[in-house]
Amino acid sequence: MPNKLASEKSPYLQQHADNPVDWYPWGDEAFEKAKAENKPVFLSIGYATCHWCHVMAHESFEDPEIADLMNEAFVNIKVDREERPDIDSTYMTVCQMLTGQGGWPLNIIMTPDKEPFFAGTYIPKEARANRIGLRQLIPGVQGMWQNQPERVQKATDKIREGFGRSQEFESGSFPGIEATDFAAEQFAQRFDEQHGGFGEAPKFPSPHNLMFLLRQWKLTGETRFLEMVTTTLEKMRLGGLWDHIGFGFHRYSTDAQWLLPHFEKMLYDQALLMMAYIEAWQATQNPLFKQTVYEIAEYVLRDLTHTEGAFYSAEDADSEGEEGKFYVWKEGELADILSLEEAGNFAALFNFEEDGNFAEEATGKRTGANIPHLQKPLNSEQEQWFANIRSQLFQEREKRERPFLDDKILTDWNALMIAALAKAGFAFNEERFIEAAEKAIGFIEENLVDEENLLHRYKDGDAAIPAMADDYAFLIRAYLELYESTWNPEYLKKASDWNQQFIDLFWDEDKGGFYASISDEDQVYGRQKQIFDGALPSANSTAMLNLIRLSRLTCNTELEEYADKTGRAFSADLIRSGASITQSMQAVQFLHADAREITLCATPEEAAPILNEFRKSLSPFSVFHLIHNENRDALAGIASYTSSQKKNEGQPTVYICQDFSCKAPISGKTAIQKALG
Repeated sequence: MPNKLASEKSPYLQQHADNPVDWYPWGDEAFEKAKAENKPVFLSIGYATCHWCHVMAHESFEDPEIADLMNEAFVNIKVDREERPDIDSTYMTVCQMLTGQGGWPLNIIMTPDKEPFFAGTYIPKEARANRIGLRQLIPGVQGMWQNQPERVQKATDKIREGFGRSQEFESGSFPGIEATDFAAEQFAQRFDEQHGGFGEAPKFPSPHNLMFLLRQWKLTGETRFLEMVTTTLEKMRLGGLWDHIGFGFHRYSTDAQWLLPHFEKMLYDQALLMMAYIEAWQATQNPLFKQTVYEIAEYVLRDLTHTEGAFYSAEDADSEGEEGKFYVWKEGELADILSLEEAGNFAALFNFEEDGNFAEEATGKRTGANIPHLQKPLNSEQEQWFANIRSQLFQEREKRERPFLDDKILTDWNALMIAALAKAGFAFNEERFIEAAEKAIGFIEENLVDEENLLHRYKDGDAAIPAMADDYAFLIRAYLELYESTWNPEYLKKASDWNQQFIDLFWDEDKGGFYASISDEDQVYGRQKQIFDGALPSANSTAMLNLIRLSRLTCNTELEEYADKTGRAFSADLIRSGASITQSMQAVQFLHADAREITLCATPEEAAPILNEFRKSLSPFSVFHLIHNENRDALAGIASYTSSQKKNEGQPTVYICQDFSCKAPISGKTAIQKALG
C-alpha cells in the first residue's frame, strides 16, 4: 500500500512511495501527528540519483521489520534535497557540526518542533565496523525519548547554540588582493602535479576553483596557475570521470587518478565544467578543451533536455541495481561488437585490464569490468579511428537498461546551463548554443514565473516551491551571459529587474549579505546566510560578481555598493578561507584588476570580424556592449550613458573606460582589435 509520498512530484520521493515505511512529505500534517502522538521525527534527506541513498533504501526502508520499528518509534519524513535545499542546508550544517562530515543520505532525528538531536549519513541495517545499525539505533532512541527527555533537551540546546555560532559572521573591510593571493597559494600547496586536482582522494571537479585560478594567472602573469588548471582539466577529460562513449562528466572521482567515478551525472556539473573548459580554451587554444565543450553540449542536448528546451536534473549512477553497470565494459563484449583487431586496439588504447580496472567502492574487489580511460590525448589519426568505434559502442550501449533519469526541472541548475551555453555560443560563435540557451530561458519565463514570483521546481506540468537565493543569483547570471552573447537589451533589463527583486526579498538590511530563503517558515533556527561554495557556488558568492557586472554595464553604482557590503559582511571568512569561496574571490579579483567597460559601436556585420579575435581571448575583467541601430534606444533606457556613444565618422568605434576614467574613442578595425587585445 502506498504511503503518503504517492502524490508527490519529486522523483526521489516517488522512489519511496511503496516503501513499508509510512513516509510523509515535509509539512504540517507530519509534525502535527508527531506532536499528537508524542513521537520524535525521523527525517531522511537524499536525491534521486544518489547511490548510497539507494543502498540504504534497499537494505532498510524496503525491509518490513525495519519499517515496523521506524513506524512504531517515529513519524517519518522524506525530503528531496534538490527540491528543498533550504531544509537540507540547515540539517546538513547540524550533521557536520555533530559528526565532522556530511553527505547523503542525510538522516536526522528531531523533536516535533523540528529541533534535531541526532544526525548521521548512511546507516546500515545492522551494526558493522564503527557504524551503529538501524536495528540498534531505533530502540535506543525510542527508550531515550520516553525515559530520558532531559538528555534530548540537553542535546537540542547544545545544537541550537552551536548552530547560532555558525551564523555569526565577522565583518570588516572589503578583502584586498592579498586575500586572492593567499587563496591561490592554498591551491598551489595542495596541487597534485602528477594527476591534477587538489589534495587526495576523493577528488571533485569544483570548476569555480579552476576559473578563479585562471583569473589569478591573468592578474599576476604567473604561468603556474594556468598550468594547474590545464593539467587538471586534461587529466579529468582523459580519466574515467569522463564518459568517453556517451560524453558528459560523472559526479566525482573516488581515487586520485580520476579513474573510478561516482557514476551519477549532474546537470550543474556539466554546466560549470563547460564554463571552465571554455575559459581554458580561451587561455590556451587547446583543441581538446573546445572539443570537450562541444561534447558536453551534445550530451546535455541529447539526454538531459525536455522537449520544450529546459534541462533535466541528473542521471543515476545505478542501473539494474548496480553502480556503473551502464558505463563499464568487459573485454568479451568488445569482440561481439567490433572486429577482433578493433577490439584489441580499443582495449589497449583505453587501458583495459584482463581482470578489469573497475573495483567496487565498498569492497575494493575487481569486477572484471573496465572503465575506458586514456593516458594521453588522441592524435588526429586516432581521433578519426575512434569516432567510428565510439559510434558502434554507443549504439550497442543504448540497448542496455539506462540509469534512472531525474526529470524534474530546477530553476537554479537550468540557469547555470543556460549561462554555459550562452558563454559557449559567444566564444565559439556557435548560434545553435545561443538558440538552446534562449529556448531554455523562455521555458523558465513561461513555466516557472507565477505573477512575477520566481519558482524553484517544475515537474509534469506542475511548478511549485518559492524560489531561493540560488535560483535568483544563477538566473541573473544567465541573463548577463545571454546579454553579453547577443547584446539583446531585453536580457540586460531582465537581469536588472530580477536583481532588484532579489535584493528586495533576500537582503539583510542589518548586517549585509543575502539570506538563502525568502522566509523562515521551515527554518527551525531562522533564515540562514551562506558564503562558502560547495559543489555549486553560493548565492552570496554569485551575487557579488553579478552586482559588479550589472553596476558596470548599467552605470548604477548603488549595485556595486551592495557587492561591497556583502564582501564586508563576510570579510573574515573571505580573507581567511578564500580557497573555499572562490566565486567571491573572482569578484575581488575583478575589482582589483583595472576592469574595462567596453562599448563597440558597429553594425553586426562590421562587428563580426572585430569580435572574432576577442571571442578567442580570455577577458574575465571586462563588460561589453555592442551598440547598433536596432538596440540603441532600448539599451539607452537601461544604461543611459550609452546614448552618447556613437560611430566616429561612420566607422566602427570602440569606447573603453577603465579605473573610473574613459579613453578617447578608437576607430577602425585594426586599431580596435589592437585595443581589445
